[in-house]
Amino acid sequence: MQADSSAQRNLTMLLDFYELTMSNGYLVNGMGERIVAFDMFFRNIPDSGGFAIFAGLEQLIDYLKAMSFTAEDIEYLRGTKAFDERFLKYLLDFRFVCDVWAFAEGTPVFPGEPMVVVRGPIIQAQLIETMLLLSINHQSLIATKANRIHRAAQGRPIMEFGSRRAQGYDAAVYGARAAYIGGCVSTSCTLSSQEFGIPAVGTMAHSWVQLFDSELEAFERYARLYPDNCVLLVDTYNLITSGIPNAIKVFDSVITPAGHRPKAVRIDSGDIAYLSKRAREMLDTAGYPDVRIVATNALDEYIIRDLLVQGAKVDAFGVGEKLITSKSEPVFGGVYKLVAAMDDAGGYTPKIKLSETVEKITNPGFKRAYRFFNRETDKAVADYITHHDEAIPNGETITLFDPDAIWKRKRVSGYLAEALLIPIFESGRCVYTPPSLTGIRSYCFSQIDRLWDEVKRFERPSRYYVNLSQNLWEIKQKMLLENHH
Repeated sequence: MQADSSAQRNLTMLLDFYELTMSNGYLVNGMGERIVAFDMFFRNIPDSGGFAIFAGLEQLIDYLKAMSFTAEDIEYLRGTKAFDERFLKYLLDFRFVCDVWAFAEGTPVFPGEPMVVVRGPIIQAQLIETMLLLSINHQSLIATKANRIHRAAQGRPIMEFGSRRAQGYDAAVYGARAAYIGGCVSTSCTLSSQEFGIPAVGTMAHSWVQLFDSELEAFERYARLYPDNCVLLVDTYNLITSGIPNAIKVFDSVITPAGHRPKAVRIDSGDIAYLSKRAREMLDTAGYPDVRIVATNALDEYIIRDLLVQGAKVDAFGVGEKLITSKSEPVFGGVYKLVAAMDDAGGYTPKIKLSETVEKITNPGFKRAYRFFNRETDKAVADYITHHDEAIPNGETITLFDPDAIWKRKRVSGYLAEALLIPIFESGRCVYTPPSLTGIRSYCFSQIDRLWDEVKRFERPSRYYVNLSQNLWEIKQKMLLENHH
């Protein structure tokens, strides 16, 4: 497996211009070294689902490790005439020194909780906003969509087939990575396979079948090339009268006489429920009950679910455009907000953003996050957000309440509290070694297994609560009242 290609490019200038103008202003006003804390969180789960999946951390780490402004970058910025020379010198000498905490990649996540926390000088914490959001938002979106599709398939393999429909080449490469975390077993993207070790799959397109004088000849030529992995696309002309009969002829004349077994046929159009049933009957009658049927063609979790309800005889699915673009909801919506600033005494003054839109009001303060698990069932009970200086929960009785409807209360005790935020950088030094992609994927599955089935429903899932500690809730209420006009 080769190194991630993002590490071979200097992406430091992939930031919104206002990050630079604000940072210039911080420095000119003598505030550039003030220590602050930012939270990255999201507000709404894509597709109105019960949970999302946190992904993209490894690419963020690569970016932070490599941050540096080149002489060419400085000359470009000087040419805009927007920046003080002192700020340009600061950028030329830039070295990342922030502390960063984050959830483990693959963790199921919920609205409002701080998935990434950054503490450090305001300029540095500000400058990383764009790339932090870009990395986490994109891959979290695709991992979440992939897991929905994976769950809809009820154990049948999902292959990621979306490269040609992705929103650019990086979206194809990193989208395949995220899809693998979420549940896909393979990808058609060769570069993703090369860089991340994801199994690569692919056989033929309709053009292969069309090029030959007959469908039968196209199948024969392919079978002789790949006798151990013979997968034939059977719907170029007519699946029932031509595609499956010709596939069977080739299985009989080329594959089995050579001591091999054919692998699969692929259906890419038409009524897949009906056609897969007919194909299954014909293959079974011909003595090929072990030949799998693969379905492609603009699939998503709802179509797959309906196909299986209708009794479709499909063994695996290739999913493209609706996965790689998360077509049904193509924006994750994670945000990055200032939540605290260090005061002269070394404490943290909480900061809040207010809004007429209640969901846009932020949770103030430098925080910690925990997940409570029932010790008997090992199922997640709730997430619990505290101020950073509160005692770590250790199973004592705690009253959980809905921060937006405080009369909804629940007393819990004897739980297992697991810290969600783990150290990633300390004073700019990376102290975290990302697990393998296979390890992230396995972790993701194990953590989803710890959620109640009610949270996993596609429609109207049970709400999983992210609770604020009493202390943190009181800090927020005090700030709301103080800033009310």
